[in-house]
Amino acid sequence: MGGPFKRTGDRVLVMLAAPERAVLAQLLADVRTMLAAEGPDDAPAADDDPASAPAPARERDPLADLVGVDDDWLAAVTAGAGREEEPLDERPASERFEDPAVARLLPDANREDPKVSAEFRRLTEAGLRSRKRATLDRAGAALRRPDPVVLDADEAQALLKGLTDVRLVLAERLGLRTDQDAEMIHAVLSGMSDSEEPWVVMAGLYDELTWWQESLVRELPR
Repeated sequence: MGGPFKRTGDRVLVMLAAPERAVLAQLLADVRTMLAAEGPDDAPAADDDPASAPAPARERDPLADLVGVDDDWLAAVTAGAGREEEPLDERPASERFEDPAVARLLPDANREDPKVSAEFRRLTEAGLRSRKRATLDRAGAALRRPDPVVLDADEAQALLKGLTDVRLVLAERLGLRTDQDAEMIHAVLSGMSDSEEPWVVMAGLYDELTWWQESLVRELPR
């Protein structure tokens, strides 16, 4: 059985139709918006505000070069470390975020020790948000290219991660918690006729994205 992706050497050909790629790119953009950090780095700056002037170029950290992290990720992590004097928010992710889907995207590191989890989140959340947003941007930009869309290895990995995040959001909206829940969705849809009910439409989208992701995994460059 064919799939929407096909490996060609060290690249992946996207065989989705243009409207399907557009839908997927929009879903990636929607999740990217959900992950926008609430803080100065994402707030629009007034043109007449002196504080809005471009910051001087940062000197590259040799360690950052060694491990291959980018400037945006490094800046986000530095910002998180700079908040070490703020009191820790030890609430679990399910309580910290108004949208439970965001809590699925940014889960607690340690559910047994709220203090450890809060400290880890303070140091890493900004970097994680930045890294996820960059990945979603990269995948979305690739999908918006004109035919034929061929992904290099890094773009294919970005799309794989992006699909995971989109499916996490849809799973939360559908109330899915386990693999058995997801299998139930597929079984229910298989026995249904077409329906315009919102739940059915969303479940069908989740099921389709699951197939797309499985196809991409099989065709990733080795």
